[in-house]
Amino acid sequence: MTLIWAVVLFGLLIFFHELGHFILAKLTGVKVLKFSLGFGPKLIGKKIGETEYRISLVPLGGYVKPLGEEPGEEIAEEDRQRAFNFQPVWKRAAIVVAGPVFNLVLAFLIFTVFLGLKLPVAIPDLDSITTTIEAVAEGSPASEAGLRSNDTILSVDGTSVHDWNEMSGILSDNPGKELALKVKRGERTLDMTVTPRPTTVTDEKGKEVVIGRIGISKKMDATVIESTSLFDAPFKGLQAVYGWCALTLEVVVKLFTGGVSAKQIGGPILIVDAAAKAAAVGAFTYFNFIAIISINLAILNLLPVPVLDGGHILFFCIEALRGRPLSEKIMGAATKVGMALLFLLILFVFYNDIVRIVIPWVQESVNSG
Repeated sequence: MTLIWAVVLFGLLIFFHELGHFILAKLTGVKVLKFSLGFGPKLIGKKIGETEYRISLVPLGGYVKPLGEEPGEEIAEEDRQRAFNFQPVWKRAAIVVAGPVFNLVLAFLIFTVFLGLKLPVAIPDLDSITTTIEAVAEGSPASEAGLRSNDTILSVDGTSVHDWNEMSGILSDNPGKELALKVKRGERTLDMTVTPRPTTVTDEKGKEVVIGRIGISKKMDATVIESTSLFDAPFKGLQAVYGWCALTLEVVVKLFTGGVSAKQIGGPILIVDAAAKAAAVGAFTYFNFIAIISINLAILNLLPVPVLDGGHILFFCIEALRGRPLSEKIMGAATKVGMALLFLLILFVFYNDIVRIVIPWVQESVNSG
């Protein structure tokens, strides 16, 4: 079932993204040769009019192929006016940006349905995932160590921490061990020590495990959007999309500035795992997860990195300012750099996924065996 939920998730995200490119290409008169869900060899396909619609073998992707998209592609004289690379800059930019926009449309539709059914949409405050303490339990290891409300933990046992999950993971893994803390209190930085209290809990599989607890809680601030009628649900849906876009942009900025740990970036393995868990909770949680991932995909795709949609838009902006496109040599070199960066990012997120999900799963399997 895990694979099925993941395929549904990726299928929806990809379908809406490529549908955006496809519809704008058709509306602007550009000839579309192929519309494929998935990459690689064709599984099934049918040509309707001038476009071949297909489902391909590898489900983690998809594409729309307009005429004239590839450099050096041969185009018949009568087809030039409908080729992508012969269109004015604004048309090409509109076709490219339509993909991310349709990912936002998918999120809007999901949120609007929820709100129309009187189900609220919550947007967390980024501060709620940081390492700032909201409250300290009386008599807890944290209280004995001298921690207070509004303290921010900067490092645990010499490891810098940037978000609550990263910090609590270290504390949980070290029950009964004295740990050094670096804490920010106002303008001061303090050094403390704390010993997580061994606590027996039941994990997701019903197995009892011992973890470390120090008796602190985090801020749980969130903006909750609710609808009072079917008529205002679309407007509230737009508000929800805007709120999640703002949060995603804030996270992206803090990833580059160090405000959020890059260790929290996840890839396909994490998404598959999270999709299965969300589906196990219920339809609301699962489709809410799809909406959030769709917004993340839209924002990240608009980053000005060659090979992403944002990179193409950057090239179009330069072309509009110069009055002519960049040379194929420069664009080729930029694309290679973009592909290298994307490849490094893929390696990094797979590393994170393996460390966070695969290795613990293997260790648990070995121990239970």
